[in-house]
Amino acid sequence: MTSLVISATDGTARMGELRLRRGTVRLPAFMPVGTAATVKGMLPEQVRESGADILLGNTYHLMLRPGAERIQRLGGLHKFMDWPLPVLTDSGGFQVMSLSSLRKITEEGVEFRSHIDGAAEFLSPERAMEIQRQLGSDIQMVLDECPALPASHERIEQSLALSMRWAARSRAAFGEQDGHACFGIVQGGIFADLRRNSAQALREIGFDGYAIGGLAVGEGQAAMLETLEATIPHLPADRPRYLMGVGKPDDIVGAVERGVDMFDCVLPTRSGRNGQAFTWHGPLNLKNARHAEDARPLDPDCRCRACRGFSRAYLHHVVKANEIIAAMLLTAHNLTFYQDLMAGLRQAIADGALGAFAAQFRADYGAAEDGG
Repeated sequence: MTSLVISATDGTARMGELRLRRGTVRLPAFMPVGTAATVKGMLPEQVRESGADILLGNTYHLMLRPGAERIQRLGGLHKFMDWPLPVLTDSGGFQVMSLSSLRKITEEGVEFRSHIDGAAEFLSPERAMEIQRQLGSDIQMVLDECPALPASHERIEQSLALSMRWAARSRAAFGEQDGHACFGIVQGGIFADLRRNSAQALREIGFDGYAIGGLAVGEGQAAMLETLEATIPHLPADRPRYLMGVGKPDDIVGAVERGVDMFDCVLPTRSGRNGQAFTWHGPLNLKNARHAEDARPLDPDCRCRACRGFSRAYLHHVVKANEIIAAMLLTAHNLTFYQDLMAGLRQAIADGALGAFAAQFRADYGAAEDGG
């Protein structure tokens, strides 16, 4: 069971703590993505030094390789990846829908082919919860269907009905696991009535926390924020709220303003591997020739290793040379930036100054092309 403590609010935004068996998560929180039991390019202690209190792992990838049973035999996911703090595991539903071109969805679950070797696999609500139990994750997510957008109201409504039946089965399969939490996932596309219906159905089932899924999939920021405004009032105030797969820094700021507590996204790590750095003055593309003789750090006020020891010129060089250190340094920087953004949001809420913080962030973040 989770313990949520809200210590300050500013409008609908919330600041506080999510207390779990393996540690306390400061809210609002950003969870780095360690899909296959690793945050790519980072040692666990480096991830912690960035400010992360919790990581995300993925049921789909871990069930395929190395296998949940093997991880269980080796002492569980935390020991396996040398991360003693909390871990949230996604159920794998999104990956099944997005990575497998050959899949068949039935009432029982989803049959699919592994993207690794083409082997036939099956994932049901019960199996998804069993895998997460074997992994030993602190927060376990229900299995849901993630229909591709855009889609009609009728199609989303049908999908939602199936997801709610799967949510009830997932919750039953989770049972009572002392020290572990189970989160439901609100679906419904961008339709306010379906989001409301989904939230109400999940509340009737009863969960330790409530995620908002099916967003940041191409609907645009305005539609995403409108959907949050239509959804969050129907979620219980005494449970954490998690916006799945989000996102860009300005998306996070807007979602925090609307009452979201938790986020995850591959963007800071994937961008780091592709030569992009996030700064308070916007994203910076280190592949650009304009950085070739720039002796400045990425950000003179940043505490990360990349900013303390290296120039933009050096980072441009190692990015262009495809050196491993480029991905390591830029990933470390991006994760530090995201965690510092979350810390700034928490402090702003505590001070009752979120509006001013958000306005200043947006003005600075969009001020210069390529973070110049």
